[in-house]
Amino acid sequence: MSHLRHRIDGDLSIITLVNPPQNRITSKMSDELGEAVAQTAASGARALLLHAEGADFSYGGDIRPWPGLATPALRQVLARHLAVFNAFESLPIPTIAAVHGLCFGGGLELAARADIVFAGETARFGHPEQSIGIVTLLGGIYRVAAKVGRAKAFEWALTSEQVPAVEVERRGLINRVVPDEKLLEEATAFARRLAAGPTLAHAAHKALLKAWTVGGAGAADEVLLDLAMPLFASDDVKLAIPAAIAALDAGKPRPVFDFKGR
Repeated sequence: MSHLRHRIDGDLSIITLVNPPQNRITSKMSDELGEAVAQTAASGARALLLHAEGADFSYGGDIRPWPGLATPALRQVLARHLAVFNAFESLPIPTIAAVHGLCFGGGLELAARADIVFAGETARFGHPEQSIGIVTLLGGIYRVAAKVGRAKAFEWALTSEQVPAVEVERRGLINRVVPDEKLLEEATAFARRLAAGPTLAHAAHKALLKAWTVGGAGAADEVLLDLAMPLFASDDVKLAIPAAIAALDAGKPRPVFDFKGR
């Protein structure tokens, strides 16, 4: 039985975690996620929506096989998870996660890699790893720290507390808290909006933020024009800039453009 579903719906790639009852991250789920990411990259999809079925987004990794694995084998399993999660993070299109229920451990480490995170009002987030004497194995603590700061990220990792969505939003880890019953509807609508946008510009902004995360404003400045200048040759910009100038000269509002993503 598959541990996730994937489909391409027009310009939107949709990944759904389906490993009841807790959507724990297994090697099978990781392999299927890797396939879905690769298919998304090859499909021409212009945005990706990640969500889950069941009561919770994900409790994190499936730890049941771990005691039976020798250290090299366990390292290989975790390295595969890390590579797949990083491939998801590196997609050049906007990625949106819709989180409900409990988002813990590896589930948080996956959601934190999305560009935009919507959460239901009763969602909770946290790192349970210290409760079994380990660290966040898939890059969670420092990705959370990059968004909320070292002090709060370390506190959450030290305590394994379940942090309410409203607090996580206030700290800057997620973007929006919405009513539980509206979560998938609003996240999907937002994802479709981004999928209809200037895809090449979205990819450039994503690359600039990655450069800034790694090396600060100086590093981003170094690659800014290399990323920006090719946009002027795109069909979207060739459509939009002349039309925007015409509207400006005519004293009219800038039109809404039908971007093609190329």
